[in-house]
Amino acid sequence: MGLLRNRGLALPAFLAAACAGPGLGPGAPPAARPNVLLILADDLGYADLGFTGVSDIPTPALDALAARGVVCTDGHVSASVCAPSRAGLLTGRYQQRTGFECNLGQGDGLLEGTATFPAALQGVGYATTLVGKWHLGAEAHNHPRALGFDHFTGLLAGSRSYFPLGGAKSPGRTRRIERDGEVVPEEELGYLTDFFTAEGERAIRGRDRSRPFFLHMSYTAPHGPMHAREDLERRFSGIESPRRRKYAAMVAALDEGVGRLLRALDDEGITGETLVVFLSDNGGATSNASDNGPWRGMKGSKWEGGQRVPFVVSWPGRLVPGRYDEPVSSLDLAATFRRAAGAPPAEVADGVDLTPFLAGERSGDGPHPTLFWRRAVASAAREGDWKLIRAETAPGVMGAPILVNLAEDPGERVDRAADEPDRVERLLGLLAGWERAMSPPRWLTAEVWRENQRKKHRMDVVGRDAERRLP
Repeated sequence: MGLLRNRGLALPAFLAAACAGPGLGPGAPPAARPNVLLILADDLGYADLGFTGVSDIPTPALDALAARGVVCTDGHVSASVCAPSRAGLLTGRYQQRTGFECNLGQGDGLLEGTATFPAALQGVGYATTLVGKWHLGAEAHNHPRALGFDHFTGLLAGSRSYFPLGGAKSPGRTRRIERDGEVVPEEELGYLTDFFTAEGERAIRGRDRSRPFFLHMSYTAPHGPMHAREDLERRFSGIESPRRRKYAAMVAALDEGVGRLLRALDDEGITGETLVVFLSDNGGATSNASDNGPWRGMKGSKWEGGQRVPFVVSWPGRLVPGRYDEPVSSLDLAATFRRAAGAPPAEVADGVDLTPFLAGERSGDGPHPTLFWRRAVASAAREGDWKLIRAETAPGVMGAPILVNLAEDPGERVDRAADEPDRVERLLGLLAGWERAMSPPRWLTAEVWRENQRKKHRMDVVGRDAERRLP
């Protein structure tokens, strides 16, 4: 059995034994109003977990979660960089609808009054907590506690030192760690991934037992800077590359954290009452020694390596462990969580409730006949196994569209555009129709990043070494 439908990638044996296919739990009714634990990694390589094929980084906790959940082998995020991906995740709609298209730089983030699914869960009685990275705005109107979270411990920016800053150094307003409006002193932090995990454990063990909870564990790991615990770095001394060694240690700390959170659920006796989802915010970055395995491209690109991510959904009693091979999106999680919590559906939604698909109640086509991506100078449209990529070759000059077939060519090496002109025309039409429903970007990132995007999508930029030269 292949990890992907008819694509010849081996499924690790320990997972294959558990993955006969998703379905309803045998004889067990779904939990009413489950707790929800959403765990988000940052810049994690697709192939850097045991259940996705890693060989040099043991990830026992995440492998165990995968073995007891549904592994979505064709799981995607709505952007291949951090901030817009997270905007799509929390709203359940394409972030381009409100102009949140590029990574934060000149822009201020989410608009005032943005409808998020945490706010919807909050509205039906859930206790909502965010731990970790926000990166969706640093103003009063788009602070986490203004957009659906009762509690927030973390940083407003996209990254910071994993170790406490000492002496005269200051992390600044958006990189300091705050806890419900109070600054956490640097000397209390320890290693950042471990600190976030401890905050998550505290939220689970100290919860209001009269209410279901939503906990969003938004780790910064393994996003740069490349800071690793010394004990974990020593554990990986056999890895020759110093950067890969640090990366391995950072992923190991993330896996340890997931294990501690899952043990907290077990200790509290609520594992069976908790819906757990794990994914990354985008593909592995060019700078952190990550591995996207068979997928072409890395963070920032419209190739699969930019936006196809590890994606696991575990809901004991509701979903039988297995795998799901049709395309799913992070946009679907908002609708899935709303439905599970008994919250009203969003007025505007681009995602769907995944539960009937993962439970085997919906057969035939998957939840998305089409998916779209756009970030300033490059865009993509997917229909079934066909994907079209359109990118500028110079400022204001659009290049010829690229067409690939993911079933026949998962590495996206062969441009089929000349052979399939009608299909190119159809996908360009679908993309144009989608773009008419979107808004122009409210801000752009620097020209250097736009130029790198143009170069990333050239057919002759092939191989990891070439990709890593274009952050």
